[in-house]
Amino acid sequence: MTSSPRVFAIANQKGGVGKTTTAINLATALVAVGETVLLIDLDPQGNASTGLGVSAATRELTTYDVLTGEYRLEATIVETDIPKLNLAPAGVDLAGAEIELVNVERRHHRLADAIEEYCRTFPQTTYVIIDCPPSLSLLTINALVSASGVIIPLQCEFFALEGLSQIIRTIETVSERINENVSLYGVVLTMYDKRNNLSAQVEADVRGYMPEKVFETVIPRNVRISEAPSHGKPALLYDLKCPGSQAYLRLASEIIQRERAVKRELASVS
Repeated sequence: MTSSPRVFAIANQKGGVGKTTTAINLATALVAVGETVLLIDLDPQGNASTGLGVSAATRELTTYDVLTGEYRLEATIVETDIPKLNLAPAGVDLAGAEIELVNVERRHHRLADAIEEYCRTFPQTTYVIIDCPPSLSLLTINALVSASGVIIPLQCEFFALEGLSQIIRTIETVSERINENVSLYGVVLTMYDKRNNLSAQVEADVRGYMPEKVFETVIPRNVRISEAPSHGKPALLYDLKCPGSQAYLRLASEIIQRERAVKRELASVS
């Protein structure tokens, strides 16, 4: 990897699609394959923080303090039980950030500026993963302005494509107006049940709609993934051998392979 990290926003305006689960376990899986990762929790619910064992009572500083400009991003960092995985936790005060920032200069760039400063100080960071709230709010816009790519977790259900088109339009709008470097990096199908014909139909529809953007890896519906957050652990620590953990390891490997392919292509052009 280069000294400039890849910044991925994990976004979907619909809740319950495996967004936070993907953020936690993808970050952990990337560390497992040798990367150094910063996970930024930008959801007022703070589920990514809880899922990494950081309770609300121990979060002295959060991403709210970063967006309001009170503290630098590095001041909020909490070490996790996973070496090379750092966390910028979230708290309920984030819910009021949109109102507080409405008249603030560069309100859409608050997180991007903070990440840029952080990565200059900690150049060993190779990936930044941002867990977005389930809405198209100022918080999500800050994440999209910060990101070079957006990963959309998509639950295998009937209305999947309808929600997908909405988040894609938002990404395109941000790309046209604020951050020309951001684009849809990939769609990861989640909660896939191979016993359910609907899952197979949704997969076929999404792959037909955007074949080059859908990851080959599919995240199965798996009880061990669902249990892990209640123990304050990623699924990969809770049960490494379960199908869900193995799927996220494959997803991380697929991303690494994509990145290497892009590097080779750029090298050949230059």
